Amino acid sequence: MKDNLDSEKLKELEPVFYPRSIAVVGASPNEWKMGSQWLRGLHAVGFKGRLYGVNPSGGEVFGFKIYPNLRLVPGPVDLVIVCIPRESVLDLLDDCAAKKIKAIEFFTAGFRETGEPEWIEVEEEMVRRARRGGFRIIGPNCIGVSCPEHGIPYGPSMLLGEPGSVGYISQSGGHAGKTLEIGSTRGITFSKVASMGNGCDLGSAEFLEYLAVDPKTDIIGLYLEGPQDSRRLFDTIRVASGSKPIVVWKGGRTEAGARAAASHTGALAASASVWSGALKQAGAIEVQGLEELADTLLLFQKVGQLSRSNVGIICGLTDGGGGEAVLTGDTCAVLGVAVPPLTEKTSRRLLDLLGQVGSILCNPVDISQRSGNTQALQRTMELLAAEPQIDIIAVYENADILTKFLGKELAEAMNGIVIDFSHKQTKPVVVVLPPGSLEMERLETECRLAEAGIPVYPSMERAARAIANVTRYFRCRAKSEGV
Repeated sequence: MKDNLDSEKLKELEPVFYPRSIAVVGASPNEWKMGSQWLRGLHAVGFKGRLYGVNPSGGEVFGFKIYPNLRLVPGPVDLVIVCIPRESVLDLLDDCAAKKIKAIEFFTAGFRETGEPEWIEVEEEMVRRARRGGFRIIGPNCIGVSCPEHGIPYGPSMLLGEPGSVGYISQSGGHAGKTLEIGSTRGITFSKVASMGNGCDLGSAEFLEYLAVDPKTDIIGLYLEGPQDSRRLFDTIRVASGSKPIVVWKGGRTEAGARAAASHTGALAASASVWSGALKQAGAIEVQGLEELADTLLLFQKVGQLSRSNVGIICGLTDGGGGEAVLTGDTCAVLGVAVPPLTEKTSRRLLDLLGQVGSILCNPVDISQRSGNTQALQRTMELLAAEPQIDIIAVYENADILTKFLGKELAEAMNGIVIDFSHKQTKPVVVVLPPGSLEMERLETECRLAEAGIPVYPSMERAARAIANVTRYFRCRAKSEGV
């Protein structure tokens, strides 16, 4: 029975994420119009279906014929992307019903979020016509969906990326786009993305129900301001979180934020404490901002299961390791991430390897007395990985100091050791790479590590928060399963 329900849910939104054809209403011979750019983006990234432009003026753009009316488009159309003035949308919906469209994505804005009764009523009428016409609405006031596997980029930006395992639902088109941008530099890859705007028809609960059973999605992120059906959403989170991590960033938690949310997507205010309690009870991981959302999704995707937060930390790849050791140890302790002491056997081996003078031979380990010694770095990582009470290894690296003192070639060799080590053993490795004076060199290092599948964080605090979030999810899941 469950398999049948899952299959029905996947089939219901198949035209949204895997349309056989897309018509862009608002494309025109003017290449710089939003609709034209949308059509261009779909074509440029290799959308796998048929593409059509629609505009009363007709004409051609980017080699595509523009049809004066949706009804005149030859052949079936699964998904319509709408970039026209709001005054014209109701007439368009009649055309969609006649054409037997499956789904409509409205970039067009100016409805419920205005607070004006006239446009609230128009949005409600849009839903009524969708019900009568047998199609679904995404938005309005949204950038819509992206599916890298099917060649659907995020909006007109041509932002696509490699297909991955993270599904993302956002009421904010801007936040969704920024998360995708962050993912492209840090190695987070997405299965599906849905910017739903006002969510007048398809809302967060419906998209979450789909991602919960989508075989291409293993981790789910959400940015919410005020869903239309909170009860359905929390029920879905409760069920889905038993098999997939769900990371939620709730916007509009303050009075000022709630006012902005109401104007942004027409979201209704709700108590922050009520939201936090409900999310915790449902099994979701709540985060407090875009950075923590991306940090946590990154660790879930790259590390996977992490039932304990015991971290072994290596500092002082060149100099300043003593202060780094204190900083990282304090940060982890404050955020509830354990930094367990090393066994006597490992401490003795570190003494032989690093020497007593100027070294810190406990956890965090300062290896600065063997500055630039790649063998010392590798051996220290091996010793920490062999400790049964350590579950994850963090390497704290000041890229600017490393490059200035050791030179670029040796600095690259040190990072090569970290990459090779991460590939040869099972315990995950993260790198903390704070900004500094040589920012271009730091970014090059971050890209190299990210391409190797290593999560990189700009501070120990952000790394520790992500570790704590991932650990908390798997602990709660094990507890609910009675493990």
